[in-house]
Amino acid sequence: MPAKPIPAERDSRRFWRHPALGFLELRETRDGREVSYARHSHDSVSLGAVTGGRSLYEYQVPGEHFTTRMVSHGDVVAMNPGEVHACNPRGDAPWSYIMFYLDPDWLAALQRRHANDLAGGWRPLAWHHWRDPTLHAALVTLARRLFSAAASPATLAGECERLFGALMARGELFRRQAPADTPALAEVAAYIRDHCGAALTLDHLAAVAGVSPAHLVRRFKRSYGITPHAYLTDCRVRQGQRALKRGEPIAEVALACRFADQAHFQRAFKRLTAITPHRYRAVTSLPASVHSPAVPVPYRD
Repeated sequence: MPAKPIPAERDSRRFWRHPALGFLELRETRDGREVSYARHSHDSVSLGAVTGGRSLYEYQVPGEHFTTRMVSHGDVVAMNPGEVHACNPRGDAPWSYIMFYLDPDWLAALQRRHANDLAGGWRPLAWHHWRDPTLHAALVTLARRLFSAAASPATLAGECERLFGALMARGELFRRQAPADTPALAEVAAYIRDHCGAALTLDHLAAVAGVSPAHLVRRFKRSYGITPHAYLTDCRVRQGQRALKRGEPIAEVALACRFADQAHFQRAFKRLTAITPHRYRAVTSLPASVHSPAVPVPYRD
C-alpha cells in the first residue's frame, strides 16, 4: 500500500515518483538549511523553481569555467545532464525550492515534436537561471498537482507533456551548438564516465590527457569545479542511484560501484544527494503497477 503523505507542517522535504510517469521525479525542500550538497551532477535534466529565500548556485559553464551566482525567490534554475553544480544556503538564511528531474530522452522527443528539431538527441539548455514569472508559476502549480494526489497518472502525464512541450518549443532557451570544451579535459571526463567501474589512478588519467598529474588537477577543477577524483566519485554515486532504483541491495551496489564498503558508499552518497542510500531506494524503487494512486513520499534521514 502506498505510503501516506506526512502533513506539510511536519516534514520539510518530499519526493514524488510514479511508475506510470517514469520520465519524471520531483523533490520539494521547504527549508534548504536542512540539506547540504557537495558539487555533483545528474543523469537527468534538472529544472526547478526557487520558492522562497535565496541560495548560492554554483554551476559549470561547459567549455568556459565554473561560476557562482545568487538565486532567489522567483528564479527558474536548470542543469543539463552531467553538468557539475550545487545549490546551498547562504549562511543561515532560509530558502526553499522544487526540482523536477526529467529524462533527457523524453524531453528530446518533445523537442522533436514541438520545435521541429530533428537533430535527434537532447539539445542542452543555454541558460542556468533566469526570471520567467509564467514558467515559475507553472512549475509550482504542476508540483502542487503532483503532490496533491488528486488526479490520475494519465491526467498528470498529459499536464506534464503540455507544460514541458511548450517549454521545448522555445528555441531561445537552447544551445545552437555544443560549447567547445578543452579537448584533453573532455577526453578525461569521458574516460572517467566510461570507466568509473575500474580502478582509476590520477597518474593514469594524467596520461590520458598528456599532462602532469598536478596540471590535470588544476585545469580540471577550474573547468569542472571539482577534482578528477571527486568527478569519479560523482560518477560512481550516479551509477549507484541507477542500481538503487532497480531495488538492488545496498551492500552489493556499494561494491559494484567500487566503494570500499557500505559505510563508505553511504557517506559519499549522502554528501552528494542529501539523502541516504536506504531512503533513496525506498522512495525511488517503485512497484511495476501503474494503478496505485500517485502520492508523494516524505523522507527523513
